[in-house]
Amino acid sequence: MKSPHIYEPPQGPLSILHADASIFIVDKPAGLLSVPGTSSPDSLETRLKAEHPEALLIHRLDMDTSGVMVFARTKAAQRALNLQFETRQIGKTYIAAVEGAVAGESGTIDLPLIVDWPNRPLQIVCQDTGKPAQTDWRVTQRLPANQTRLALTPLTGRTHQLRVHMAAMGHPIIGDRFYGNAALSLRMHLHAQALTITHPKTGARQTYAVDVPF
Repeated sequence: MKSPHIYEPPQGPLSILHADASIFIVDKPAGLLSVPGTSSPDSLETRLKAEHPEALLIHRLDMDTSGVMVFARTKAAQRALNLQFETRQIGKTYIAAVEGAVAGESGTIDLPLIVDWPNRPLQIVCQDTGKPAQTDWRVTQRLPANQTRLALTPLTGRTHQLRVHMAAMGHPIIGDRFYGNAALSLRMHLHAQALTITHPKTGARQTYAVDVPF
């Protein structure tokens, strides 16, 4: 069951990592909604549009996740980027710190997911009716206090996919208030470190990255 949560997003200036005539690359802080929600109109999209009204949404990150997001500046760029997401041409790398000592050095989690309707927006593993969901994982560091740092590559884009897959693996993400122990950290240790796209104007394959804040 999810813990009660009061929406108190971080304040401060936007962190725009890159801007050109077609796109914005923005570093979303943990605790800020990607888009307006029922709890508040305040979000990364709202804040970016306040400064750049032409900004167009492409994708989302969970409120509790930090890291790289791309926004379009033109309808043509939005269409091109949406197509890349739909056809899985986008490269994504997340960094997570998880509970426990993960056995092995790498692997793939293949567990179908479906919304847990009585507890939405939570998701659950369901072999019968769940939608396919795959995540590649690789150990990058063995941490003190019986924790492990992983690089995660989602091969599909299901809601809460990385969070549910890590919990199902027996290694919840540190600070995950839905699927783990929120008392372990003031924030969830999941960060969208890098995003690789084909630039909608130049056609160049480009990776945008931001340092892990935990």
